[in-house]
Amino acid sequence: MQFRTQIPILKSGHAIDYDAKVVSLGSCFAVNMAEKFDYFKFRNSCNPFGILFHPVAIEKLVRYAVLGKLFTAEDIFFHNERWHCYDAHSDLSTANQQELLENLNSIVQNLKQQLVEASHIIVTYGTSWIYRFVESDAVVANCHKVSQKQFNKELLSIAKIQESISATVELIQSINPKATFIFTVSPVRHIKDGFVENQLSKAHLISALHASCDFKQSDLSYFPSYEIMMDELRDYRFYNEDMLHPSAVAVNYIWDCFKEAHIGSSAFETMEAVSTIQKSLQHRSFNPTSESHQKFEANLRAKIAKVVLQYSFMKF
Repeated sequence: MQFRTQIPILKSGHAIDYDAKVVSLGSCFAVNMAEKFDYFKFRNSCNPFGILFHPVAIEKLVRYAVLGKLFTAEDIFFHNERWHCYDAHSDLSTANQQELLENLNSIVQNLKQQLVEASHIIVTYGTSWIYRFVESDAVVANCHKVSQKQFNKELLSIAKIQESISATVELIQSINPKATFIFTVSPVRHIKDGFVENQLSKAHLISALHASCDFKQSDLSYFPSYEIMMDELRDYRFYNEDMLHPSAVAVNYIWDCFKEAHIGSSAFETMEAVSTIQKSLQHRSFNPTSESHQKFEANLRAKIAKVVLQYSFMKF
């Protein structure tokens, strides 16, 4: 007897292997998946501008990168003793104005190169809710704890999200027509927006994705992260203590589903070898000078050398 339902996921026709270069953009769940890519030593870049939750924020920074648009002093502001940019996450904020501008423009240039070279673009949308800065009427990616009175909160329409998705794809394809896109909706629940509002937000994202993207195309696919969390893992034991974010067990399960669908079987042996090395590197000996530990260290160095000989980009 089956006590849960499993979501069927089509096998990708453009599998990720160790020759791939992955660029991940989007919500904090994009970071969860990117950490798995990092662990297994794939070539992966994630959120150079920090976590981005909604489609318009992602589209805007992709546009900056593709068109080579640079940030100026007008794009940043001083608040709570730090310089911030409404288009980037607060992780990039600094106490020095020039440093922030230089960082932002360096990231723009690097992101363009990453998009040009990428074999796979993974986009994770988190919410349809946006904040519009009243003074400029511009949609922001992050409010940086500026008073909420200075923003209007809006729900992006399905049509507007469709436009943003299409623009993002077209911009990247203009510099990299061979890139493969994987879209997903974050399973993180944005309860601060309200329970009903969170479901409405996710529904807009899912509706827009399926309306604007023809997932029958070989270079476009949809991975059901949100659906796996809501249906296969429909129990609070699969959430962290905040009951909003997936637990480590849930992240591992969703990663395994992703692996089966989007990572080529030719990479599995190397992934296993890398995992063995990673676990060995975390080992702490009670007696580092013992003969057994010296043999362990020598064996580990040999395993690393063997993998690096095949994939020189790997660093341990």
